[in-house]
Amino acid sequence: MSQFLRLEEIKLTLSDNESILGDKITKILGIPKEGIVSYKMIKKSVDSREKDAILFIYSVDVDLKDKNVNLLKPNLVKHRAKWVEAFVYDIPDVPENITRKRPVIIGTWPAGLFAGLALAQAGLRPIIIERGKAVEGRLKDVGIFMKNGPLDLNSNIQFGEWGAGTFSDGKLYTMINDPRSQFVFEEMVAAGAPEEILYTAKAHVGTDKLRLLVRNLRKKILSLGAEVRFQTCLTDFEIVDNRLVAIQVNGSERIETDVLVLAVGHSARDTYEMIHARWLHMTQKAFSMGVRIEHDATMINRSQFWDACVSPKLGTASYKLVNHADDARTVYSFCMCPGGHVVAASSEHGRLCLNGMSEYRQNSGISNSALMIPINPEDFASDSPLAGVEFQRIWEEKAFKLGGSNYHAPAQLVGDFLKWIPSTKLGKLQSTYLPGITLTSLDECLPDFITKALRKALPELDRKIHWFASHDAILTAIEARSSAVLRITRDKETLESNIAGIYPSGEGAGYAGGITSSAIDGLIVAEKIIDRYLRAL
Repeated sequence: MSQFLRLEEIKLTLSDNESILGDKITKILGIPKEGIVSYKMIKKSVDSREKDAILFIYSVDVDLKDKNVNLLKPNLVKHRAKWVEAFVYDIPDVPENITRKRPVIIGTWPAGLFAGLALAQAGLRPIIIERGKAVEGRLKDVGIFMKNGPLDLNSNIQFGEWGAGTFSDGKLYTMINDPRSQFVFEEMVAAGAPEEILYTAKAHVGTDKLRLLVRNLRKKILSLGAEVRFQTCLTDFEIVDNRLVAIQVNGSERIETDVLVLAVGHSARDTYEMIHARWLHMTQKAFSMGVRIEHDATMINRSQFWDACVSPKLGTASYKLVNHADDARTVYSFCMCPGGHVVAASSEHGRLCLNGMSEYRQNSGISNSALMIPINPEDFASDSPLAGVEFQRIWEEKAFKLGGSNYHAPAQLVGDFLKWIPSTKLGKLQSTYLPGITLTSLDECLPDFITKALRKALPELDRKIHWFASHDAILTAIEARSSAVLRITRDKETLESNIAGIYPSGEGAGYAGGITSSAIDGLIVAEKIIDRYLRAL
């Protein structure tokens, strides 16, 4: 296996050309250029702590002709030099067996598609089922809805190919330190994602590029022998002796299978209800709920980068904020979308929820983020595993009615919200939300503990980013789908649920929180399934 020397904390200024990175590496190593076979960037991040001296920080892997290197040399210690092995994600082939039933995957969120990719590469020819449409048709339905058209319950921002991630910023950052992420990113790049996601610390794809990526990833999975069926909804299980033997889709069609990856998204509430009725074990889980806040992107850029904000190298600025109060719940920013849009993420009639998305260039001129407050099972009305769903529904219904019962979002200026008065007109800022907003008082569609926490937090957050709590900043409600509100339990070793053959996976099952972690969980589940087939030979 190939060995590379990893170097960290290599610094370039805004005025430096990235082409001098090679010279920096040779200087650190103290060797001529001829001693380096090649190098590649592993990580690139921005250090903006000193606003008048913003830096780019790099980590690189260097392939050296001579591997005899003294890691204790001061320059190498300074740059945390260490030897690393090249990671290769190996998916074994499973020999054909004509009596074997094909594995089925429910959902084309990242967990479902990457589980499908791994199973297809192993030769298992999975059947992937998605209740919504392929991304092409889904785009049309979402566009109609955003223009005050009807909500399609199976083709919207939540349901359809790649799930809610299709209409997002396409953030790939994760706290999970798992080498499988390299495989995930490489597959995304091969499918059309920007190559920079392989090394950028705050990598994002953008909703526009995601749509191409998803189509190409589907085509690859199909080329490997898989089947992808859209507008096909899981409606029941057939279980014998506590073991899956078949599923029902669309209310009548029976598909025999003894392996099912349950990779539904966090909004598949009817599916949650069905599997609860079929005695799959589920537990309550904490989640978060709150509002979206919109600002002029130029203001955010200047607050984060000062005069350097004009540099094209820096792009549109993001932020990550948190506020802890002694007498109120924590408030934190979530799914921050630089230069993006607030979008309608409803999936049920008469209920309103929001999300944020950005295109790759992040150039809408308006930056938005969710401001989220933790919701605990103690806040729910019962001990039912579905109590979190009902909690969401109650507040989404209030937001829907307050907005005008037409999927317009209730909105309020920050200045009015802090003064406890309803908003009647916008200031200098226009909301990006479609179909539209209704100015009002958000106190009517949010729990008291959320409005209290927001009123405590906004002035404090303003001290971290100047003008964050400016009068004209716009709050819209309600964001309630930050993560699954329950977990479908699974065995720690086999990853099966209490029903043998059913493998809960991804964000909707409560085991991930974003594109990358969901994809990784899908791969982990696929590995268990592949191993199961190999052991059965």
